[in-house]
Amino acid sequence: MAFRTNISLVLVLFLTLASCSKKTVVQSTLSKPEPARFENLRDSVIQIAALAKGPVGVSAMILETAETVAALNPRDHFPMQSVYKLPISMAVMQQVDAGKIKLEQKVAVTKSDFVRAGQHSPIRDRNPDGAEITVSELIRFAIAESDGTASDVLMKLAGGSQAVQKYLTDLPVNDLIVLNTEKEIGQDWQVQYRNFSTPDAAVALLRALHEKRGMSESSQAIILKYLVESTPGAKRLKGLLPAGTTVAHKTGTSGAREGVTAATNDIGIITLPNGKHLAIAVFVSDSPADEATREGVIAKVAKLVVDSQQQ
Repeated sequence: MAFRTNISLVLVLFLTLASCSKKTVVQSTLSKPEPARFENLRDSVIQIAALAKGPVGVSAMILETAETVAALNPRDHFPMQSVYKLPISMAVMQQVDAGKIKLEQKVAVTKSDFVRAGQHSPIRDRNPDGAEITVSELIRFAIAESDGTASDVLMKLAGGSQAVQKYLTDLPVNDLIVLNTEKEIGQDWQVQYRNFSTPDAAVALLRALHEKRGMSESSQAIILKYLVESTPGAKRLKGLLPAGTTVAHKTGTSGAREGVTAATNDIGIITLPNGKHLAIAVFVSDSPADEATREGVIAKVAKLVVDSQQQ
C-alpha cells in the first residue's frame, strides 16, 4: 500500500509541475511583442521605404526593455558615411576616461589634415592655414557639425581605425566597420562601402551609449549633448516629430554619382512621451530619389515607429 501511495504522490507532483510549466510558457509568450502588430508595422515601413527606389534598412528598439519594435533588412550592410563619426568619438572618450587624452588639450590641425573641397569641414573653411583646437571642440565639430577634418584628427588620436575597431569589438558591437579616413573616402567612391554598418549594429552602438558601456557618465553626457545639438539632418529623424522632442542623432550623407546617392542616413535615440528611449537607425542607400524624398523616408519611418509606441 505504501508503495502505491508513493507512486500516486509522484504522479500528482509530475502533473502539478507539468501544469506549472505550461503556465510559464503562456506567460513568457505574452511578454513578447505581438507578432501581428510587428508585421503590420513592418508592412507600413516597407511601403514608405519603396519611395526611395533603393535599399532601405531599419532597426528600432526600446532601450529600457531591449524590445525590437521595427526592422527592415536589419542585417544588411549600408555605407555609414558620417554616422561613423559617432563610434570614432566614443572611442576617443574612452581614452579620455583612461587618462590617456585630456579634453582640454590642444591638437594641431594642419592643412595636411584637411579633407578635400566638397567634403564638409567648417574647421577647414574657418581656418585655411590650420589651427590648434581642443579635443572637446574636435568632438563637437565631428558630432554636432559633422566635420570631416575633425573626424580624421580624432581617429588619429584614438590610435587609428584598428583602435576604433577594437573599441567596438570590446563593447561588443559587431557588423559596424570603421576602416578609412574621411579623406580616403573622399578620394574613391567605392571606399565608402567598406565603412559599413547594419541597422542592428547601429542600434547596438546606441544601446551601448545609453548604457554607458565603454565610457563614464560624464563622457556619455558630453556625447549625448553634442548629438542633441547636431545641426545636419533636421528633416530626417526629427522631421515629422512634435516640436521639442529630444533626438540625440548622427547623420551620414554621401554625394551622388550618375544620379544615385550612396548614403542618406540617420541614427539616434528619441525620448518618447512616456519617458522611455527609442534607439532607431534608418539607412537609405543607392537611391535615385531626390533629397526631399530620401529624407522624407527617414522622417516618415521615425514618426510611424514613435506613434506605434503611443497606441
